[in-house]
Amino acid sequence: VQLQASGGGLVQPGGSLRLSCVVSGRTFSAYDTVWVRQAPAKEREFVAAMPWRGDRRVYSDSARGRFTISRDKAKDTVYLQMNSLKLEDTAVYYCAVKSNSGTVDKISNYDYWGQGTLVTVSS
Repeated sequence: VQLQASGGGLVQPGGSLRLSCVVSGRTFSAYDTVWVRQAPAKEREFVAAMPWRGDRRVYSDSARGRFTISRDKAKDTVYLQMNSLKLEDTAVYYCAVKSNSGTVDKISNYDYWGQGTLVTVSS
């Protein structure tokens, strides 16, 4: 399974970015998806997740109300729309997927990870 994340870049505070994560080579029919970020000198932090089935979305406190996770099943692509970006959102953002039944907001449940895309929020 390969995950290709893209869409990162430099943005001013208050700006927006949309990250994409293309999933390829999978052998399972359904998967849950998570976005995780890692700021310099910090541990990986859960951002947002969504299960394959249903409309439920799970967000961290810092992401709720500003970020939106979505998916295009036909394109096998997951998105993270980030609005009202803040300086503290600066990090490498990773997407990951899993086909097991573990909870969607637990990072350690995810088996397949992309390479990350850097988001820098700076004035």
